[in-house]
Formats: sequence, structure tokens, C-alpha cells
Amino acid sequence: MMKIKVWGCRGSLPSPGPENNFYGGNTSCVEVTDGETFLILDAGSGIQRLGRFVDRGIKEIHILLTHLHIDHTMGMGFFLPLYDPSVKVHFWGPSSSVTPLLQRLRKFFSPPMFPVRLADLPNHPEIHELTYDDFSIGNFQIHSEYVCHPGPTLGFRIRLDNATLAYIPDHEVRLGSTNFPNNPEWTSGFELANKVDLLFHDGGYTSSEYQQKIGWGHSAVQDSIDFGTLCQVKRMAIFHHEPNNTDEQLDAILADRLKGRNLNFQVELCREGAEYFL
Repeated sequence: MMKIKVWGCRGSLPSPGPENNFYGGNTSCVEVTDGETFLILDAGSGIQRLGRFVDRGIKEIHILLTHLHIDHTMGMGFFLPLYDPSVKVHFWGPSSSVTPLLQRLRKFFSPPMFPVRLADLPNHPEIHELTYDDFSIGNFQIHSEYVCHPGPTLGFRIRLDNATLAYIPDHEVRLGSTNFPNNPEWTSGFELANKVDLLFHDGGYTSSEYQQKIGWGHSAVQDSIDFGTLCQVKRMAIFHHEPNNTDEQLDAILADRLKGRNLNFQVELCREGAEYFL
């Protein structure tokens, strides 16, 4: 069984506060396990809290980074297992034609960004670069491919037996296709999300906000739902909540987008602390 736990689903900037208690204020971080293999999707601020709860029997951890924007990497240096010499940590992330992934990660682990250098960690992480790849980690079969977002950015499709999860937290799905959402051809991320059991997908904007932010790399909630329909997903959790939106505002945005629609899949707002079992 694939167990999934959300440790952060806020976009762009951590947004703690009582008005955000239900959906949470930490940025992107999702734990995926099967009892033997330990995956972490992104290393936003949520990974700091996750690190405090990792079972001490876990000796190998794989961190899959969709991209290196600060809201997806700001928690790396505060992840406690990195400082345990008995734990082997792997970083998987997008390849770039300009700079190797190792060199880009070193920027985060160096002054003035952070006082501890990557080379100073007691057990140096193993670095893996990804493009359009199919690979295995333990019993998980994983497919990665680039999606529409500024800079090299990946989405992941993860399969365990017959259960499938797609993780596309930062994604401007409307770009690239002249016929979205009517045709999957040239629709970014379609192969990742097609007929999955659960899709985590960017839905940071309202439709009116998106018109002012075209090209910024994020999707309107309406477009995310249309993408889920096109991909025939079984369940969708909207991710990357706008930091200025409170719990009440997020509820109102989704309710407005679902009004009058008869969908054949479940749509919800992703919530920090939520657990899924596939």
C-alpha cells in the first residue's frame, strides 16, 4: 500500500497564522512510503517538521525535487536526517543544460544562503539528475518529465502495484496547447496525470488573477479542474495555495469553481497533515 502524507502545500512563501490553520502554511513537501521505501517530494518548509518524525529505523531517504525555486528547497538545511551519519540521503532533481544539479544544490548549502556547506554534512548526499526518465526506487516505479514552469521543472508519476500518484505542484497547464482543455495533444503534464488514482496539482489562482499573471508558471483552479477532467483522474487535490488566501477564501474559491458542475471525480483542496492510502 502506498501511504501519502502532506507536510506542506502552500505556494511561494510560508504563511503561518490562525487564519490558515486548516490548510496549513508550510510550503511543498509530501511524504510517500510503502513501509520499506521512504520518498519525499520537494523540500519546502514542511520538510523541517517531517524530519522530526522520521522513524530512526529509516536509513535511506530519497528526496525528489520538482525544481529549485526557494519555496521547494528552503527546508533542506533544516532536515535533521541530513546530519545523522547513519542515514543515506539521495537528492533527485531536474537536469539543466547550463549548470549541474550538484552545483546548483551547493548554492543553497553555502553562505550567505546557509552556514553549513554540502561537503560538511556527515554523510554526503547522492545526487541524481533527471529529465524524461523511468526509474525505480524500492518497489516504486517512477516517471519524470518536464512541465510548464519557469526554469527546469519536473512532475512525477509514481506507481506501486496498481496504485498511481501524480505530483505536479507548480504547473501552468494552459501554456503550450492551443486547444486546452479539449485535446491532450501538447498539453503539458498529460502523460504524468493520465488516469491516476490521485493527482496533486497546482491551483494557485482564480481565473481573474491568472489573467494578470500569465507566464508566471501557475494555474487557475478552473484550469486545474479541467486538466483533471481531461486526464480522467479519480481524485484531485488542489496544491500550491496562494499565500495571501485564508482558509475561508480558499473554500470560497473552490466552491465557486464547482458550482453547477457534475464531475465524475473528487476534487478537494490539499491540506497540511492530510493522509491518503492507495
